[in-house]
Amino acid sequence: MTRIPTKQEVLDWISANPTLTSKRDIAKAFGIKGAERIDLKRILKELEAEGHLEKRKRSYRDPDRLPPVSVLQVKAPNADGDLFARPLEWHGEGIEPTVLIIARASDPALGEGDRILARLTVVHEEDHNYEARLIRRIGTNPKRIVGIFRKGAEGGRIVPIDKAGQTEWLVPDGAVHGANDGELVEAEQAGPKNRMGLPRARIVERLGDPSAPKAVSLIAIHQHGIPDDFPDKVIEEADKAKPVGLKGREDLRDIPLLTIDPSDARDHDDACYAHEDDDPKNKGGHVVWVAIADVAAYVQPNTALDREARKRGNSSYFPDRVVPMLPDRLSGDLCSLHEGVPRACIAVRMQIDAEGNKIDHRFVRGLMRSAASLNYVEVQNAIDGNPNDRTGPLLETVLKPLYEAYAALKNARAVRQPLELDLPERKIILSESGEVESVAFGDRLDAHKLIEEFMVLANVAAAETLIAKRRPLLFRVHEEPAPEKLESLRETAQAAGLNLAKGQVLQTRHLNALLNAAAGTEDAELINLSTLRSMAQAYYNPENFGHFGLALRNYAHFTSPIRRYADLIVHRALITAHGWGQDGLTEDEIGRLEETATHISDTERRSMMAERDTTDRYLAAYLSERVGNEFSGRISGIARFGAFVKMDETGADGLVPVRSLGREFFHFDREAGTLMGSDTGLIIAIGQRVTVRLTEATPVTGGLELELLSIDDQALPRGRGPAKRGSRRKAVSTKRKKDKIKRKVERKRRQK
Repeated sequence: MTRIPTKQEVLDWISANPTLTSKRDIAKAFGIKGAERIDLKRILKELEAEGHLEKRKRSYRDPDRLPPVSVLQVKAPNADGDLFARPLEWHGEGIEPTVLIIARASDPALGEGDRILARLTVVHEEDHNYEARLIRRIGTNPKRIVGIFRKGAEGGRIVPIDKAGQTEWLVPDGAVHGANDGELVEAEQAGPKNRMGLPRARIVERLGDPSAPKAVSLIAIHQHGIPDDFPDKVIEEADKAKPVGLKGREDLRDIPLLTIDPSDARDHDDACYAHEDDDPKNKGGHVVWVAIADVAAYVQPNTALDREARKRGNSSYFPDRVVPMLPDRLSGDLCSLHEGVPRACIAVRMQIDAEGNKIDHRFVRGLMRSAASLNYVEVQNAIDGNPNDRTGPLLETVLKPLYEAYAALKNARAVRQPLELDLPERKIILSESGEVESVAFGDRLDAHKLIEEFMVLANVAAAETLIAKRRPLLFRVHEEPAPEKLESLRETAQAAGLNLAKGQVLQTRHLNALLNAAAGTEDAELINLSTLRSMAQAYYNPENFGHFGLALRNYAHFTSPIRRYADLIVHRALITAHGWGQDGLTEDEIGRLEETATHISDTERRSMMAERDTTDRYLAAYLSERVGNEFSGRISGIARFGAFVKMDETGADGLVPVRSLGREFFHFDREAGTLMGSDTGLIIAIGQRVTVRLTEATPVTGGLELELLSIDDQALPRGRGPAKRGSRRKAVSTKRKKDKIKRKVERKRRQK
């Protein structure tokens, strides 16, 4: 009789022979035959039940070890150019193993996000546990979804949180990842969709309670794929950074530069100062200084910090958190222009004449010390005659000269006539627990406009300098509106009794004339919104196509390198152009400028969408306790499936489904942007004043459903068309019952 191995002996064999782990292989290794295989089967079952082994098809493996052939997801290269991968089949306890990909000359190039099938070898190196050799690439960036997991008998389903009403996803039992029923999860597509049934997914991350207030922005972050934690190498580089000294820089510490930001600003990357110009040739003119954090001194090209910053493209701002482009050691500390602390900067000294025209400028790489970190409200209060302890000592010497320079810049702005949209900025006010307390519309103070004008002037100076020095850079481009969008705006204006001139080269002054004509009327908001929607989206490009909205020929982003990668590129270009050091724009970066421009334009749009979705969800949560209440608003959009209404009180957008508009058919006219009732002739169009009732608010999707009560103070007429679906179904059911009774009576009569 053959000796049956102990459990430990079985485990030792599987560990030493990861490719020979089927029951047949194990039996052969220990010479087990015939009926004795029943005992081996019992041992394997017990080891499986105890969690020491995991059955994969017809073989067994240690769950705390990866299978010899595994599916991996390729990570971004590290600072040394090595490729590591994340094991997608890791189900063990403890720290996830690290896998290094060993590339051969014949292997295809692999990039971040690629899925590969690879053969693994166990190693005992300091920075990795396994080495992988490519078998084949099996896919790139499978579709990801964020949703609510609903547990079932065998696995479960994921209900997507998108308002677009995507289909549910089926999660097999082995792909649940320990998720609980009702939990918010992130999942990825697991194989192609079957011809019949739901698409399959594997849960890759559990995000927690979807109803928790702090989950709102987290949903958007994951849904839009915004990286929200920094790799260890990036943090390590940031932590090693030391403050930059005066060596090789111009000393600006005696200039009373100060920062003016929102009261809840998380970083301070721009400072300014102004005074009367003492040049007799520039009577009534001013000197304006704008100093910007010298991020390029800390983020060197092609370092881990630089690659991560480029990957993110920009910071993303949410009501309860910020996802920064740079680690806090830099964004909140070394690069932030804190009050009273020496900070490296790149500054521009600009001369403007009495009419606000820039007549000269020069850039310097310097060391500054902020005289004060102020907020917009306290600065405006000081100018309006209510200074506080912080602004009082600075009022005559610093603040008033800033406003005098701004007054001159307003003259130049009036001549240039950039687009003057009047759209109040909405702000979500949260409690300490993360719940919405209120929705506020911030005032546009002169303090805001002052900083904006100074920053625009500095951005123009940066673009002009680099053009003059023939250095490559990224321009901020905003092209003219498309003809079809302009025609739609013209029709909206005509419907409101206004006019947008036709048959001439469009300039921003023409649009401003329309906006001014609408100002103070009930159509003002409609015209502003329609003008905004007619605009092209701004983007980055190494070619200069001008900035239509600002009415500027040369424009680049220079003033926010802490939160925008485009500005860091411009800083590096200025460093190279002036010969300030070896940390300027490299030839490799110049060769990739077009690719970088496309990428960061995409990340900017990604952040805007995530921020908008977060606002929608917070508003839905805020309004969920007011379902059944009535609100005033305005039709803001028309679609085949209904009308969108922007509510006055909160600025939230809700949908009036076409199915709720009565018992008639509504014809959708795409060109006119209207819905027209076939029976009543009722026309629903953009801009109409309405009263609506909130019927549904879904915080997890941000969806609001409304019932239309009146249009332009007139009660909504109801058509005489077909009955609603429910009543029609009931009528059909009643008719069938009557017919059945008639047939039964007729059969009995015939039998008689």
